Parts: sequence; C-alpha cells; structure tokens
Amino acid sequence: MEFNHKPVLLNECIEELNIDPEGIYVDGTLGGAGHSEEILKRLSENGQLIGIDRDEDALKAAKQRLQKHNNVRYIHGNHDNITELLNNIGLDKVNGILLDLGVSSYQLDEKNRGFSYIGNAKLDMRMDMGQELTAERVVNEYSEEKLSDLIYKYGEERFAKNIARNICKERKNKHIETTEELVNIIENSIPKSKQNNGHPAKRTFQAIRIEVNNELEPLYNTILDSIKLLKENGRLVVITFHSLEDRIVKEAFIEAEGKCTCPKDLPYCICNYKSYGKIITKKPILPTEQELKENSRSKSAKLRVFERREKR
Repeated sequence: MEFNHKPVLLNECIEELNIDPEGIYVDGTLGGAGHSEEILKRLSENGQLIGIDRDEDALKAAKQRLQKHNNVRYIHGNHDNITELLNNIGLDKVNGILLDLGVSSYQLDEKNRGFSYIGNAKLDMRMDMGQELTAERVVNEYSEEKLSDLIYKYGEERFAKNIARNICKERKNKHIETTEELVNIIENSIPKSKQNNGHPAKRTFQAIRIEVNNELEPLYNTILDSIKLLKENGRLVVITFHSLEDRIVKEAFIEAEGKCTCPKDLPYCICNYKSYGKIITKKPILPTEQELKENSRSKSAKLRVFERREKR
C-alpha cells in the first residue's frame, strides 16, 4: 500500500520552527514525511534533517519520498528515547524538533494493521511490528478491571465497565481475534440512544492503541528531554490529537518554563528557579476552516510551541 499522508497544520509547523537553513532539525514522528519534505525545502546542503520512526514501513516510505535529498539521516526507534537516539549519532544539540503524535493516516488506512474500527482485520495496533504486546493480547489477556480502567482512562469512555464486562464474557466462549468482533461487542455494550457522537468504537480503539504503544506514560519526559536537546532559540513543535496528549504537553511546557517563587515585593529574583525557555503558544494553534474542510484528520489537532532560552 502507498504511504499516503496529508500533513496536519503543515504551514503552521514550518512557520513556528523558525528554520535556519544551516540548522539541524529532527522529525521525531517521521510518518509519511510530509512535514519533513517541507523542512528540507528550507534547508541548505549544510542543513540536516534527522527522521525518527518506530514503524519500519514508515521509514521505507519516507526514504522513497525524500530520495532526492542527501542531507537526511533515518533512525528506526521511538521518540521517547530521543536523547539516546541522537547521542548515538553524535548529536547533543539541535535547532528544532517536531513531534506529530498519535497514529498516522497510513496506519489507520492499512487494513492489516488493525488500527481502524472500519472494516475487518486482525487485532494488532502495533506501531512497531517487532514488539510483543498486541491489541489481541490486551483484549484477551487483561483482567476485566484492567480493561475497564484503561478504556475509561485512555478512551474517556463512560461505558467502559459495560464494554470490559462484555469483552470478558465473549472471550470465555471464543478468543477475540478481529476488529469486527471487537466492534460488535462495543456496539452491544453502549445503549443505541447514546451512540450519536461519532463511531461507538472510537474511544475504545483509541484506548487500546494507546495501551499497546505506550503512547502517554513516557510523553511528559519526552517533551522535557526534547526541550533540553534544543540549542538557544531552538523550538519544539508538538501536534496532539486528543485531550490526554494535549494536557501532558501543556503541563510539561509549564514545567520547562519554570516559575519564580520569590515574594512580589523583592526587587529581583533570588529563588534561582530553573527555566529552559518560554512557551510561545499560550493557547494552542488550531487548523483553519479551510484545512478542516480539506483534511478530516485535522479535526482534533492542536499545535503547541516551546522555545529554548537560557534564563537571564
């Protein structure tokens, strides 16, 4: 399958990165390389792009798309290990980092990956096909309580207990193997009168995907690590697609910016609080009406930006 990808908030990302033509930039979620392609257009031959992705299919497709560029380095890995991955290639500081979080359009569209609740596929949902934990294992091996907790926590699904109970009831009769089987269980767990806000399986599928790929637990530290890798005036640009991600990014930005705790009547700061820079986006940047019409995936997207500055 062709790795189609329409990058979300593309112009806004490029503008907020403040690209130095001779700088080093990291796309920590390379995906279909739509953002990376635009970054490369603005880099000179002395500039460099580092593309990181845990999905080997994404890396193969990106190499094909960016084949005319000689100033790209590709890394198979997880952006949660960004410091180690960059240190391994001799980098400890870069000019900018982009993180486009969540599942890619390709992963959703590729039926055999099992990310989508549309159609039928084997329950998988792994971004890194080399890892052991799959959606099938989560659905068939987690306890009812654990399933209920993760569906409620990561999916914000109010019928989580019903869904978990019915999953456990069904798997006593038959091992649950496909997305269609799971969708049927979810649909039968939510009252028809309450199935009026998008697809009834959307929240549960999101929750299981987050669990399989451990998308949220390391995110706070990933944001802080990324900020510490930036050169002076370098920027971290992050796109989120649901409230759980966005909240973590926002809180990590606040932590990185720091706050003076001195009494207000003191003429100067004596608390020596640690600050790594400044939050550029007090409120997230949202897609334009035009983009919302042209790209349905942008519907829930939010863009936040942090700039590295030494405290003066």
